[in-house]
Amino acid sequence: QVQLVESGGGLVQAGGSLRLSCIVSGTIHSPNIMAWYRRLPGMPRELVAKLGEDNSAHYADSVKGRFTISRDNHKSMSFLQMDSLKSEDTGGYYCNAVRSVGPPRDQYNAWGMGTQVTVSS
Repeated sequence: QVQLVESGGGLVQAGGSLRLSCIVSGTIHSPNIMAWYRRLPGMPRELVAKLGEDNSAHYADSVKGRFTISRDNHKSMSFLQMDSLKSEDTGGYYCNAVRSVGPPRDQYNAWGMGTQVTVSS
């Protein structure tokens, strides 16, 4: 069973930085898409950043220029570098890994349990 584990969340002052990590385990088939979502207080889950198999990155407008998504294909990991954090970035951050290519038995859409990011103003 594919499992994702996030790490790197915590408490930081506004203007500070955090780096979230996500590691994929339980499969030998690397995801072709990795993404980070977040759920802000009282809001539905939203896409923060997505990295496609061609390394094309997509960011939510609210984080463009401040957040950077990357991945380590060899280790099936993704990272979210978050700089210039704001209090409105406070929320739960979730890693998502998708394999949508190859035989159906090797495909998956997996989620981590999330890591909390709290930005104090």
